[in-house]
Amino acid sequence: MQQKLAADMSTTAGRAQAGQSPVALSVPALTIVSHPQPQRIGERLLLEVLASQGRTAALSRNAPDFSRPGGLMALPLGDPFLSRKPVEFEPGPRGGLRMLVPEDGTQVRVANEPVVGGREFSREELSAGVPLVLADRVVLLLHLASSFRQPGVMDLGIVGHGEGIHRVREDIIRVADLAVPVLIRGETGTGKELVARAIHASGPRRAGPFVSVNLGALAKELVAAELFGAQRGAYTGASRDREGFFRAAEGGTLFLDEVGEAPPEVQAALLRVLETGEIYPVGGHTPVPVDVRLVSATDAHLEARIQERTFKAPLLHRLAGFEILVPPLRERREDVGLLFLHFARQELEAMGEGGQLTSADPRAEPWLPAVLAVRLVRHAWSGNIRQLRNVTRQLVIGSRGMPGLRADERLEQVLDADAQPVPGRPLTVRTGEEGGDGAKAPRRKPAEVGEQELLEALRACSWDLKATADWLGIPRPSVYVLIDKSSLLRTARDLSPEEITRCFHECEGDLDKMVQQLEVSKRALQRRVRELGLSGG
Repeated sequence: MQQKLAADMSTTAGRAQAGQSPVALSVPALTIVSHPQPQRIGERLLLEVLASQGRTAALSRNAPDFSRPGGLMALPLGDPFLSRKPVEFEPGPRGGLRMLVPEDGTQVRVANEPVVGGREFSREELSAGVPLVLADRVVLLLHLASSFRQPGVMDLGIVGHGEGIHRVREDIIRVADLAVPVLIRGETGTGKELVARAIHASGPRRAGPFVSVNLGALAKELVAAELFGAQRGAYTGASRDREGFFRAAEGGTLFLDEVGEAPPEVQAALLRVLETGEIYPVGGHTPVPVDVRLVSATDAHLEARIQERTFKAPLLHRLAGFEILVPPLRERREDVGLLFLHFARQELEAMGEGGQLTSADPRAEPWLPAVLAVRLVRHAWSGNIRQLRNVTRQLVIGSRGMPGLRADERLEQVLDADAQPVPGRPLTVRTGEEGGDGAKAPRRKPAEVGEQELLEALRACSWDLKATADWLGIPRPSVYVLIDKSSLLRTARDLSPEEITRCFHECEGDLDKMVQQLEVSKRALQRRVRELGLSGG
């Protein structure tokens, strides 16, 4: 199938007028987790039509096109075992989504549960990620993604396209050229050292050394000597001068992992270094100036340790000149397939079998079977990326010589033991069909709706107040009340004649474009346009 350039999607972000900042919406997206052509893992499709226009989106064998975020080339799923009759996605209540599966179309499962007719997912379930299996061959993750990203952000050697890891990259770029200390927080195995190396490689000290030290692995009685150096005879066994890690990192970056494990006396010395830029080698009495950028990391709750008096508050304040939070893998499930592919490629290339990850045959049996891909994306990954890498290695080596991957019974039990619940609930009647009662949106009190949620719902429903009320699960009159009370919103009657007239001419009389630009009710804006004699209606 001939490759095509990715279409220039018409999004709310893209419709921003000159001089205005693009508006980023959180929109449903589909990311490929497994495919008969493994090189396509990680490609993505934004279902922007659901959020920006409130219309139905369709997915079939031949359309629409998937592409890598930021990439130009795009292709449909293209698996000949998928039907040309589309699976449809439509907006659900309160930011959720409904999936409608035709009876004679592609067989669809949510995790391991077959879908008959349709299934509805809440916004919370979309945020966590919904694994979809098409014809037992293609696995997609249905999740939320931003409709707009600032162009030009490099990957910095970090694998993944999820929103959490994208924010990490942006933070790295913001702080890399500054001299401030950085504290990286995150659970064990999330890749904190990789973030520290990216800060070093992106900053002005990149030509200098990068020295990594795990404070939790050093003997407590030797931590000070290891960090600050020691003079000969300073302690038993010190037969010569010791340079120390601070001086080894001169002109570069010193990365202190597990900084929460530093003994009290080392904490005091670290605080002194950060305040004065000088160290005192063990056994020495003369300060030694050092030119080092300090980046530290922890998986500990340092504020709790301060309360327990095991960590010094002034040191935390000094270390955290700027903080970067690395998300756990369970919060970036859309990256699981891409990370698995990355680690599998490393293992296969080491064994001289890298060709297994390149296939031009859409009829081939998937190298990563659908049932295994679903297990990977549903697992909670308490050990995060480090655990995923170990599982990948186990699978690749354990399946050596076989045409596809296979998990043994023990590994299946491990992956199933901490799996995400199967999301969604069945739809027996398509909502909105004539003569059908349909599933009603859960009702809630208008007081529970915050200003930001109201704004996002109005944008998602293209400023249709009835659709917004259904989306939020509140009565329509309450939407009017909330808009009147909101400090973020205005009504059509708040617009001046000059603003309406100017917008009318800029949008060439297109009322839908005017609604998106002015962000007010379409019906109310139409009345104002008629009152000003700007239309023939």
